[in-house]
Amino acid sequence: MSNVQGVELLARAHTYLREVAAAVPEGGWGAPTPCSEWTARQVLNHARLDQQAYGAAITGAGRPESDPFQPVDGLTADAQGALDKVLREVADAYAQLPADAAEVPTPLGPLPLSLAAAAAAMDAAVHAWDIAVATGQDAPLDEEVAEGIWPAAQALADHLRDSFGVFAPAREVPEGSGRAATLLAFLGRDPHWTPAAS
Repeated sequence: MSNVQGVELLARAHTYLREVAAAVPEGGWGAPTPCSEWTARQVLNHARLDQQAYGAAITGAGRPESDPFQPVDGLTADAQGALDKVLREVADAYAQLPADAAEVPTPLGPLPLSLAAAAAAMDAAVHAWDIAVATGQDAPLDEEVAEGIWPAAQALADHLRDSFGVFAPAREVPEGSGRAATLLAFLGRDPHWTPAAS
């Protein structure tokens, strides 16, 4: 498995989120998701606002337009356009950082560049998976992307879980499970979740 890191990892996570959001079927945005309190609309809004926060931390462009943890259960007229705009801004902010940057500002505090990009990628990719499974898409989380995200999950998830209640408790997975299933379970998700489980 190749070692996808940094800006490339973030770009692949953004592509995944973009493609999944574009493929949500008509009427699918109200579907329940693995984030048990949120619809697919709310997960998209949360993911967009979180990415906005990652970009703003670097550019100093201010805070997200609303609280990512109280996402609105509705979509703007051009939700895909709003998502694309935010993802382009975040990608541009990361692309302009020096490759040897020791630390990068993030909503979680300063982090090494590779870890900061992996944290932003974790947020985008895992929520893309949430939306995909909620809306019946055959769009699994890529194993290489999950491998690249894994160091951020190991470094940050327990702190986020304990301090902010962001993730459900980690789940067990069968021995020999792939990195994507292991990552999803570590972040409190059932890798085999379906809407019927909600």
